[in-house]
Amino acid sequence: MNPLIRVIPAFLVRLFAKPYVAGDSLQKAMDVVLRLRTERGLLSTLDLLAEDIRTDEQAKLNLDTYLRMVDAVAAAGLPAAEQPTLSLKPSSYTTVPFQHGGDAKGSREAVFAIAERAKQKGVQLTLDMEGRHWTDWTLQVLKDLHAAGHTHVGCVLQTRLHRTEKDLRELPKGIRVRLVIGIYREPAEIALVDKPAMKDRLLAFAETLLRAGHYVEFATHDDGYVRRFLSDVVPRAGVGKDRYEVQMLYGVPRERFLADLRSQGVTARLYVPFALGWGMAIQYLRRRLDEYPAMVLLVTKNLFLRK
Repeated sequence: MNPLIRVIPAFLVRLFAKPYVAGDSLQKAMDVVLRLRTERGLLSTLDLLAEDIRTDEQAKLNLDTYLRMVDAVAAAGLPAAEQPTLSLKPSSYTTVPFQHGGDAKGSREAVFAIAERAKQKGVQLTLDMEGRHWTDWTLQVLKDLHAAGHTHVGCVLQTRLHRTEKDLRELPKGIRVRLVIGIYREPAEIALVDKPAMKDRLLAFAETLLRAGHYVEFATHDDGYVRRFLSDVVPRAGVGKDRYEVQMLYGVPRERFLADLRSQGVTARLYVPFALGWGMAIQYLRRRLDEYPAMVLLVTKNLFLRK
């Protein structure tokens, strides 16, 4: 990690993180997603900040928390189409992750356990995509889940990776796909380094997915690319509003734009992370700042926009 990022005081990191994290408990996160739905007409996908796990106890706590998340969503009493989905990172359930030379022991079993509970409760899941070390594993587990009848599980694909064009052609039939540029730093030989090119791929890959019968979750804060997706890609693919949605991060100030989307009948969903204590949230944001230093300027600007 960049030494400058490491020495930022925790209280300042927390100040940066607060607008982007829905609290330090499951109850606070559920309060946020319900308020987003009732007050702003926005759907949510709920994510527990729980990466870089060091102990088996932490891994078990993460699994137990996700099982409770499934139960909480099911008990919220929302119509199925308005329920929060749950996003999960496979590295949250292992102390031996691939990026550190491990074998992800425990991750597969945890993901299947969550998928089974979610199927029983009628809750939709999304397998988040992490760094390149996890890509093959995540896509194989996705296929195994669908083969076992867990068709309620979707996935994430990152347009920066050169392999993604091939990966999106090998997905299980008709699944939900969150399409993102990705924020993980990757070497140039396996990924684009030019951000506009990554965004251009968002449009191209979204059209490919729509034409193949998938449900596209188009995830970007670039208003121009969202408009191009709606005005160009969707009509060319010939699909209705039931085949796609637009996703953005909780806390990023796009209220007017999201209201405009809602007025057009477009489904909009926010990615809502929370933590079990601010320590994990601060750790999360330090990693994001290290991976994407420009985020310091973005967060600072957003803090002023909230005044």
